[in-house]
Amino acid sequence: MTVLAMSHGELSRFDTLMRVERGELRVEDAAALLGLKRRQVFRLLKRMRIEGASGLVSRKRGRPSNRRHSDALREQIVGLVREHYPDFGPTLAREYLIERHGITVACETLRQLMIDAGLWKDREARRPRPYQPRYRRDCRGELIQVDGSKHHWFEDRGPQCTLLVFIDDATSELMHLQMVESENTFAYMEAMRAYIEAHGKPVALYSDKHSVFRNNRASADGDGMTQFGRALEALNIEIICANSPQAKGRVERANATLQDRLVKAMRLEGISSIAEANVFLPEYMGRHNQRFAKAPFDPRDLHRPLAPHEDLDAEMVWRVKSKVSQALALHYNKMLFILEPSAVSRPLAGKWVEVCEFPDGRLEIRFGEHVLPYRIFDKIRQVNQAAIVENKHLDAALAMAKLLQEQLPPRKRNNNEPCRRSQPTHMFPSPAQAQEAPVKRKRGRPPLPRLTPIEAAQRMLETQ
Repeated sequence: MTVLAMSHGELSRFDTLMRVERGELRVEDAAALLGLKRRQVFRLLKRMRIEGASGLVSRKRGRPSNRRHSDALREQIVGLVREHYPDFGPTLAREYLIERHGITVACETLRQLMIDAGLWKDREARRPRPYQPRYRRDCRGELIQVDGSKHHWFEDRGPQCTLLVFIDDATSELMHLQMVESENTFAYMEAMRAYIEAHGKPVALYSDKHSVFRNNRASADGDGMTQFGRALEALNIEIICANSPQAKGRVERANATLQDRLVKAMRLEGISSIAEANVFLPEYMGRHNQRFAKAPFDPRDLHRPLAPHEDLDAEMVWRVKSKVSQALALHYNKMLFILEPSAVSRPLAGKWVEVCEFPDGRLEIRFGEHVLPYRIFDKIRQVNQAAIVENKHLDAALAMAKLLQEQLPPRKRNNNEPCRRSQPTHMFPSPAQAQEAPVKRKRGRPPLPRLTPIEAAQRMLETQ
């Protein structure tokens, strides 16, 4: 049996001519349907009666086009591209062929020439490699995928915020949801604390390469550990960073589902703030897990309770080492802290202590197991540099900057204080006049705020 390849138009023409052959259609009507003259219809009928359906196939099929470039020109073009533009795309290579070599060729023609010569891959060949599905972990609590999803969770009823999602790899069960302003270290510390109190310690967390989990600018002489990583290491919880979003596909797909279902659920409940959402999320998690959670392959639960020596309050903090001066003073966050003299603090001159900042803003200065009393002396006078804020924290940084600008009153210049920019030079006294004139002390400027708006936002977000 012979298989004949025909185009859609040729098949339609064959069907119309067969109807004429059977007497179902007049030649005039067939000509009108095919857009041909009567004489051409009779020629096609004659060819079909002699050769059959193959007689209606175009005679040009399989033959080179009359407008085809010569083989010599095609070889010349391929040779030039191979020699001078091997890594160029067809569009860019065509521009240089016209500009530098005077060869005009269509972009699609050049594309096909480069594909045939192996210098270019078509779109089908350039598709990203497929990511094969990975088997789930066997036990619940063996691997917890973590991610932050920034979205308009309240639609137009509230601000844009971030949802921290903890999902079990073995069961696709939502383990913890928490709505926060932005994805930062303190937010993950609070969420991890709530997770451990509810379920226990998992074996490992699987996250992206966010600066909360991985120090992407670690120096050669440092350990490269983040504040959140240090806290989890003290609790014997491993952090594993995925190399691509597809590697942690379960939490990514969960984010897509939550951006549809959770948004609509909160719309029906009239929720428009982060506090209201965090009250509603445990109820929603139960409904979600009942619908989407799977049974684990192994029924064991690998979550572990806290060991007797492990203290969440002591570990879920921001820790920075600072050296104590001979005056029992130390610097932290552009502030000067003075330790109260005592039997414990006096021998600490020249030694290192830890400054611990809690998520609620409290500060403690520790040396070993001792909490040292202190007082704040004054703000350190130094140049305020521009803060480095990551893209995920930009919205929260701008919101904090606006808030601080509204709260801080504008500085008013004293009437007796000269304007330095517009003061003419002849207004300044000569050295002799300065000796005769009484000394007048200028009133100092009001004390500067503790932090500039962007610095305050950055410190609140605890970017690394």
